[in-house]
Amino acid sequence: MQNSFMTKRVHLIAIGGSAMHNMALSLHEKGFNVSGSDDEINEPSKGRLAKAGLLPPQMGWFPEKLTADIDAVILGMHARADNPELIRANELGLKIYSYPEYIYEATKDKTRIVIGGSHGKTTITAMILHVMNYHKLETDYLVGAQLEGFTTMVRLSNTSRFAVIEGDEYLASPIDRRPKFHLYKPHIAILSGIAWDHINVFPTFENYVDQFKKFIQLIEPNGTLIYCEEDTVLKEICISDEKNNIEKIPYSVPPHRIENGITILEVNENEVPLLVFGNHNLMNLTGARMVCNKINISDEMFYEAIRSFKGAAKRLELVYRNGTFSFYKDFAHSPSKLKATTNAVKGQFKDHKVIACMELHTFSSLNEEFLQQYNGAMDLADEAIVYFNPHTIAHKKLKEITQDQVYKAFNRKDLKVFTKSSEVTDYLKSLHWNNKVLLMMSSGNFDGVDFNAFAGELNSTKL
Repeated sequence: MQNSFMTKRVHLIAIGGSAMHNMALSLHEKGFNVSGSDDEINEPSKGRLAKAGLLPPQMGWFPEKLTADIDAVILGMHARADNPELIRANELGLKIYSYPEYIYEATKDKTRIVIGGSHGKTTITAMILHVMNYHKLETDYLVGAQLEGFTTMVRLSNTSRFAVIEGDEYLASPIDRRPKFHLYKPHIAILSGIAWDHINVFPTFENYVDQFKKFIQLIEPNGTLIYCEEDTVLKEICISDEKNNIEKIPYSVPPHRIENGITILEVNENEVPLLVFGNHNLMNLTGARMVCNKINISDEMFYEAIRSFKGAAKRLELVYRNGTFSFYKDFAHSPSKLKATTNAVKGQFKDHKVIACMELHTFSSLNEEFLQQYNGAMDLADEAIVYFNPHTIAHKKLKEITQDQVYKAFNRKDLKVFTKSSEVTDYLKSLHWNNKVLLMMSSGNFDGVDFNAFAGELNSTKL
């Protein structure tokens, strides 16, 4: 399938972002002439761009490098609306896309599968891609984490019939204030749940929910909406939605049991042991299976493939295990994600003490008003720790919060609150780790803690 949209010379403004640098690598692999710029590029983007010969020779913005022969400019979210290169691109009359716009244009002749929801998007996308890859079913894709068996997080081709797209609800670009998932117009859509996030963009819960209502309206005629009926808000908007030219299919937690630390699906007369666990992952799996059914992957084919799915990076990812000590890291940062992840670990390790540690890192989590949403979010852990860095708050230009505010917001009497990452690691190193599970949750990295090295320190001193 040849898509006439596919251009030859592309320039990416803010090339160092997670999705943006993967877009650059994908287009480079297609043989496009790719250039880009950024004022700061960190690892792993820096090393991956350098290896492909795409790392800008200098950091900064260089409008003089934009010329009339550029077919497309892709604008990353981390650029500003007054970016000098963006201004120059407009002066030259160049075609400017946000990366979700470019993804849509590059896949508009394909069957688009879009995975949305406040949580679970990356895992569901990863499950679908794992199954398709297992059965050698070619697809284009956009996913929010590095996956085993995939070289990049973005693939655009002229040959695949499908495009599997993780549909983030955050804004498309500095000059396009639409949520990304509004731009993809799916044929098959899945929504995993709604839990208020991105308070800096969606100031009220009602405003946030409206974005999902709009997404449903953008599903292509005769398309399919698969949704988690365990989420009462999502279920209500899906049932009450009057769009009558799409099929709506609910899903929930499938029958299963936990045996010797292994979650086993009970499928008719068969048993399917899994490498992942937790009710949220079992719901994700069921939603992924229903999507796969829609592209003629049978249940039998799905279960055969999903047995070997290990999870996406930083999504309940096992860092270390030795005897009775296990260490997991997770991307969880919002209240609902903390609850779901902590509950999953506690449910899987009923005979172990679960020590959960989370970092307040996002704009929403560091907002003193949104902080109240964390009431009870870590109650399921046997011991709970919260860390935040005052410098991060200052960098985001937010009002200061105090340890006492965090303590009161989580509403747990034995909660420990730290403002230095060294205090967190020192405290954890003071504990004994027999029959314990450590769960560290953040969209950041606790100010650069090397989890693998840290696991070794815990193992060497306290087992």
